[in-house]
Amino acid sequence: MNHRAFDRLFIIVFTAFIACLLAGCTGKTFSKANDPAAEADYITEVFPLEREGIDLHLECMKQEGENPDKSILLIHGVTYSSHEFDINYQDYSLARKLAREGYSVWRLDIAGFGLSEEVEDGFLPDSDYAAQDIAAAVDFISSETGQEKIDLLGWSWGTVTVSRFVADHSEHVNKLVLYAPILCGIGQYEVEEPFHHNTWDQAAEDFQRADDGSFDDSITDPVVREMWCSSCWHYDGEHSPNGGRRDACVSAEKKLIDLTKIKVPTLIICGSEDPYLNYDLVNHALKDLPKDSALEVIEGGSHVVFVEKPYYHDFQDRLIRYLEN
Repeated sequence: MNHRAFDRLFIIVFTAFIACLLAGCTGKTFSKANDPAAEADYITEVFPLEREGIDLHLECMKQEGENPDKSILLIHGVTYSSHEFDINYQDYSLARKLAREGYSVWRLDIAGFGLSEEVEDGFLPDSDYAAQDIAAAVDFISSETGQEKIDLLGWSWGTVTVSRFVADHSEHVNKLVLYAPILCGIGQYEVEEPFHHNTWDQAAEDFQRADDGSFDDSITDPVVREMWCSSCWHYDGEHSPNGGRRDACVSAEKKLIDLTKIKVPTLIICGSEDPYLNYDLVNHALKDLPKDSALEVIEGGSHVVFVEKPYYHDFQDRLIRYLEN
């Protein structure tokens, strides 16, 4: 068992402790009355997957007793891994929401991230390399489930990697979701180190703040914030690969996603206050996408709109409505 696998066992206990402690401090409880998802039971299974000699962490969550006939694969961003899709507090977890909607919910950690095997060269898992990791996962899921096509969601840098995969391999994809799409470079910056130095404070940097610089608790529940940061620290540790960051830290003139190469119906969904997005490109994206694509902008939401208190239900509802129609 590598140290990240051990960390995962630790974090299950640690985040539960933090959540309960903070709930006591904020007057919140974890009763079923406050947790619409509390009655659901879930099964999570980890599947062995290897590509180019590197063990990849691929896991599937579904409701206990269910054998879903539809699957969705969730792909993480550039610093932290797929645990962020499962903030297990009240009904915030996107993975559990999708499982309750009848999906097998698959999550992949790209090589070097999270519970996947570490890489010696942090520049190795760049956007194109990650697209091939996704291809291996999609092929495995299709073979394992017998489902010819699945849905696919990428978040942040994950929109770059899933788009590059879909551009070449759309045969196994039903619908694509680009959540907070990084359509172009986020600014010229020389990324010299192969690994990014992760910190606890940095894990929280995408949460919205009040005018005085403090975290805005009306936007993000403090329990969610602490569970998020503790998970980042223990799943992803002190460093993460920088190949994707080097790809993204280029001039805004450089296109990172070629929407014209996407041949499956696509949902673009984001908050209106996301500092990483080029809204000129976002607002005109549909002209380059296939028929039955859609754009959903959630007013007031940020890069982490899917866990923001006023917006996460709206995010879930819009996502599922698109997938089901």
